[in-house]
Amino acid sequence: MEFKHTSVLLNETIDSLHIKPEGVYLDGTLGGGGHAFEVCKRLNEKGRLFGIDRDADAVAAAKKRLEEFGDRVTVVRDNYGNAKNVLGEYGVDRVDGIVLDLGVSSYQIDNAERGFSYKYDTPLDMRMDRRQTLTAKDIVNDYAEMELYRIIRDYGEDQFAKNIAKHIVQARQEKPIETTFELNDLIKAAIPAKMRAVGGHPSKRTFQAIRIECNHELDVLKNSLEDMLNLLNPMGRLCIITFHSLEDRIVKSFYREMENPCKCPADFPLCVCGKVPYGRAVPRKAILPSEEELEANPRAKSAKLRVFERI
Repeated sequence: MEFKHTSVLLNETIDSLHIKPEGVYLDGTLGGGGHAFEVCKRLNEKGRLFGIDRDADAVAAAKKRLEEFGDRVTVVRDNYGNAKNVLGEYGVDRVDGIVLDLGVSSYQIDNAERGFSYKYDTPLDMRMDRRQTLTAKDIVNDYAEMELYRIIRDYGEDQFAKNIAKHIVQARQEKPIETTFELNDLIKAAIPAKMRAVGGHPSKRTFQAIRIECNHELDVLKNSLEDMLNLLNPMGRLCIITFHSLEDRIVKSFYREMENPCKCPADFPLCVCGKVPYGRAVPRKAILPSEEELEANPRAKSAKLRVFERI
């Protein structure tokens, strides 16, 4: 299956980066190389782009797509949470801009064997990096009921999380839950019929939750934001595209804290902690897809771009 993915908020992200032809840039979630390609088009022979992705198929597709830019591009199979170390291996300690597109690629969703989608009957997998051992099947069959409840409640924000977890645990006592459709049937049985008729596919939230847990997506995001900011040169920009409220909340909160990191009590007349702003969000609010983009790519519906400029 060919690696195909439409980059979301592409023009808005490229414009927000304020690309310098001789600059150094990082795409921490390379995917098929859509954002990276547009960055590379704007670089001269002194410019560099580093691309990181943990999915082997994405790395192969991006290398092919970006090969015309030659030595200006370095592609590494890794997790963006390790970006500081990856760049350090190439003697780079600062960059002029960073892109993180946190969405699952269309290729991953549409490739049935990857087990990301509830639309295909396939073994439960959901690993972005197939070198890791933990799979969605392991989570569904091995996690305690309270753990499953917490994941579906917190990561899927599903009001029926408790009942879904209960149905999963009861079913696996008879036999292991092996496939996406087996899990679909359990979720469907746990949700009242009148509620299944509204709000999209009943499995959407639970599948999202299991995928986030399987790939430690929120943990990686939380633990890497400070490194990302510290990698930026003055006036460098961090562009993060999120696809659900949990990610967006983390990014929004981090930007707000970096704008005002002072820890002094509110009634202190002067700051004595010594913490100064790292930069500012530009613009203040999230950038959303245009009507034209939504019409061309419905999967962009929930996307939000937040940009932070380093002082």
